[in-house]
Amino acid sequence: MKKQILSLALIALLGFTAQSCDNKKETKPEEELTLGNKVDTLTSDIEEVKDSAVVKAENAAAKAKEASENAVQDAKDATKKAAEDVKDATKKGADKVEAAAKAAKDGTVKTAKDVNEALKK
Repeated sequence: MKKQILSLALIALLGFTAQSCDNKKETKPEEELTLGNKVDTLTSDIEEVKDSAVVKAENAAAKAKEASENAVQDAKDATKKAAEDVKDATKKGADKVEAAAKAAKDGTVKTAKDVNEALKK
């Protein structure tokens, strides 16, 4: 009985060993890599990096364009606000000049009346 168990264990061990040796021979990718395969791999890696760089550059350009458009819009808004402020200030100044002119006219008329009355006396 012991001999049978030992024989089965030995057969199983030999089978396992043979199986693991076969797997190692099939899964050695280094032996299969030739110079041409390495060049192809490097070429595809370079293409991937180039494509990634192009995408990143396009994204950066889009962000720069958006920032530029925002800056232009901000400048337009600031110019419009400045024009409105100048218009308001000009209107206020014109109103003050008009009020001063009216006051001067009224003062001149009053002074002329006073002078007229003084001459009549």
